[in-house]
Amino acid sequence: MDNIYVNTKVCKFSIISLVNGLSDHDGQIITLPYTSNITPKKPFFLTREINKDSISKFLNLLSYENWENIFINKDVNILFNNFLNTYLQIFNACFPVKKKQHSKILKPWLTTGIRTSCINKRKLYVTYRTSENPNFIKYYKNY
Repeated sequence: MDNIYVNTKVCKFSIISLVNGLSDHDGQIITLPYTSNITPKKPFFLTREINKDSISKFLNLLSYENWENIFINKDVNILFNNFLNTYLQIFNACFPVKKKQHSKILKPWLTTGIRTSCINKRKLYVTYRTSENPNFIKYYKNY
């Protein structure tokens, strides 16, 4: 086992030679420890808020749009793309996409105690993957 320093932490890794017997060039396998400090993000969804005010604003902007500039070209594909670009620009202005968090509990049977145990088990799993202590491995499996 060798040591490397990453952000002032010591990470142990090992390098093993792999003799394949096909040529005089041997391969090498490096084993790096897996550690994750990433916290899970809360789930979200994208939505558009459509109500009477936004619909009336949308209809109003569509009625005041000058559609003559769309029909300048004679190619059907360009005509459609010009129309769609104008329409989507107005649509996105009136009905913007909003990012919302899930506010309700998706699994009502999942109590606070079970959630806490799941978080602890995830933390233990990260340590379990790199641990060679048989007592800790047994503790993790019983947990």
